[in-house]
Amino acid sequence: MKNHEFGRTDLPPEQAKALRSAIRWEWFTIGYTSITIAVIALVVGNSQAMRTAWIEDMLSLIPQFAFLIALLFVRRRPSLKHPYGLHRAMGVGHLVAGVALLAVGVNLAVESAAGLIAGEHPTIGTVQLWGHTVWLGWLMVAVMAVVVVGPIFFYGPAKARLAPVLHNKLLFADADMAKADWQTTVASIVGVLGVGAGVWWLDGAAAVFISLGIIWDGARNTRTAIVDLMDQRARTFDSAHPDPLAREIVSYLRSRPWVRDAAVRLRDQGQVFHVEAFVVPRRGKIAVQDISRVAEGIADLDWKVQDVVVVPAEALPDEADRGR
Repeated sequence: MKNHEFGRTDLPPEQAKALRSAIRWEWFTIGYTSITIAVIALVVGNSQAMRTAWIEDMLSLIPQFAFLIALLFVRRRPSLKHPYGLHRAMGVGHLVAGVALLAVGVNLAVESAAGLIAGEHPTIGTVQLWGHTVWLGWLMVAVMAVVVVGPIFFYGPAKARLAPVLHNKLLFADADMAKADWQTTVASIVGVLGVGAGVWWLDGAAAVFISLGIIWDGARNTRTAIVDLMDQRARTFDSAHPDPLAREIVSYLRSRPWVRDAAVRLRDQGQVFHVEAFVVPRRGKIAVQDISRVAEGIADLDWKVQDVVVVPAEALPDEADRGR
């Protein structure tokens, strides 16, 4: 097969452009979120919901840093020590982000629920603003309504468009969390307004709701990352379905005149695929050139194919995907 295909780190023009765009959006997100964290810190007060939303904003920085750090490893060529390259760094970053969200989410949920059960009554005071006394709750509501604009209307949708182009599950998880930020915002606003209206328990309930959202994000991403690192059957960027590339490869192999039957094992390396193709030949002898041409043909089917191993066999392995 073509040497540049094995363990390749280069990308086709469309994916290279998408990656540059993703990097810019990740840096933009880090800057935007850092500003929102600082602004929320100024108005967080004694509201449990606001404090939980503030921590959630800090946690949302983890996927961006995980993505950018993983790229440093993904770009390295395969070596004797790492013969498959370091593409799995993207999966490791996904796992780190998921575990961090899950751990902190559980801690916040327990803390919020304990305060709610204990009947803690939060108080939201007033501040002097341009010579006027203003209830701090109004500033909290205004800040939360403004900061949510970025994730919902700008970088959330942008990353959601780029994730399938790059087949990047970490980027997709980041985009999915950003798009769900409206739930955190609404919950925090409801909690603050509840305190203002004298319904003290709404603040704690909102904090529990936000914590459960963090737990859900953490559990879902942790599970997805773990099963990918355990070499489950390759799935689409959103993990919703088996990747159709396996069926395309099997169809291509069966179209070769010297192949009687074929199957494939498709391994997701974290953004690219490792392909083990099993072929049952029609005759006892196979030319090496035939195997090389088939390997090159498989590599040309999709940019995600990192490397290909073609294995002639008398019978197909039971666990291999027959593309049906």
